[in-house]
Amino acid sequence: MTTTATPQAPSPADAGHRRRGPRGMVWAVLRLHRVALRFWILLFALAAAALLWAYGPGGDAAWRQYTGMACGARWDLACDYVGGPEYVRYELAVSLSAALLGVLPPIIAGWAGGVLIGRELESGTARLAWVQSVSPTRWLAARLVVPAALLIPGTLLLTLLHRAVWESDAPLLSDLGWYAWHDPVTFQANGPLATVYPLLGLAVGALAGLIAGRAVPAIGGAVLAQFGLTLALGTLRPYLWPSVTITTPVDEYPSYDGMRVDEGAFGADGSRVHGSCVEEPGCIARHDIVGHYADHHPSSHFWPLQLVETGIVLALTAATAAAAFWLIRRRTG
Repeated sequence: MTTTATPQAPSPADAGHRRRGPRGMVWAVLRLHRVALRFWILLFALAAAALLWAYGPGGDAAWRQYTGMACGARWDLACDYVGGPEYVRYELAVSLSAALLGVLPPIIAGWAGGVLIGRELESGTARLAWVQSVSPTRWLAARLVVPAALLIPGTLLLTLLHRAVWESDAPLLSDLGWYAWHDPVTFQANGPLATVYPLLGLAVGALAGLIAGRAVPAIGGAVLAQFGLTLALGTLRPYLWPSVTITTPVDEYPSYDGMRVDEGAFGADGSRVHGSCVEEPGCIARHDIVGHYADHHPSSHFWPLQLVETGIVLALTAATAAAAFWLIRRRTG
C-alpha cells in the first residue's frame, strides 16, 4: 500500500525566514507601527496644508490687512493689523507649523525609546524576531532606517514650505518680534537643522530604549537626553562661527539687527568690560572707557551657522547610532 505524504504547513520559523528579507523587514516595521505612521502622515499633511494656505490666500489676506488700514491720522485697536482676524489666522498657521519642527525631536526620541525599541524588548517581540533568522543588528537597522526614510522627506518638505513663507512675508512676520531669522524656532525651521534634529532624536531614543529595556524609563530618558542636547547646542550656536564686532563712542550704543553674542564697553587699551558700564558709578573713569562694542551675527551668517551646527548634529547622530549597534551586539553576542 502506497502512502502519500501530506504536505505540511510551513512552520512559523520557516515562514518568518522567507518573509524576513529587506522588504519583509520594512513591511514588518510599518505594520507593527502603523498607528504611529498614520499619525505622522496626518500631522505632516496638516502642517504642509497650513503652510501652503499661509503662502497663498492666508498670506494675501494678511497682507491686505497690513497695507490697507484706512485709519488716517487716527490710531486705535481697530487699526492694529496684528490683532485683526486675518493676521491672527495667518500667524497661527505659520507659528504652529514652525513649532511642529521644533517639538518633533523630543517626541520622536520618546517614541523611538519607548515604543520602537523599549516596548518590543520588554514584551519579548524583539527576541521572537531574533530567533526567526533576523539578526539583532538587522532588527535594529530596520527600526532606524524605516522611520528615518519617512522623516527625511517630510521634514524637508515642511522646511521648504516654511522658508518660502518666511522669505515671501518677512516684513509681515518681523512685526511679531520673535520671528527674526535668528529666533530659535525660526532658525531651526528654515534650514537642514529641521531634518537632522529629528534624526538625532531617533538615534537617542534607540540608545535609550536599549539601555533601559523597558518602555516607560526609555521614554523619560530619551526625552530628557534630547532636550539636553538641543539646549546645549542652542547655547553654543552663537559661538559656532566668528562674529562681527561693532564699536561706537562712549556716548552711543551699537545698533544692529542680528544674533547677539556679546555686548559691553572697552577701554583705551582695548580691554573689554562686559555689561553696561555707563550705568555703574565711576565705571567709565575706573576702566578708562572710550567706547562700546557689540559682537553679533548678521543675517549673512545664517548658512554658515546652519551648516556648522548641522555637521555637529549629524556627527552626534552617527556616534549615538554606532553606540546603539555596539550595545546590541555586546548584549546578544
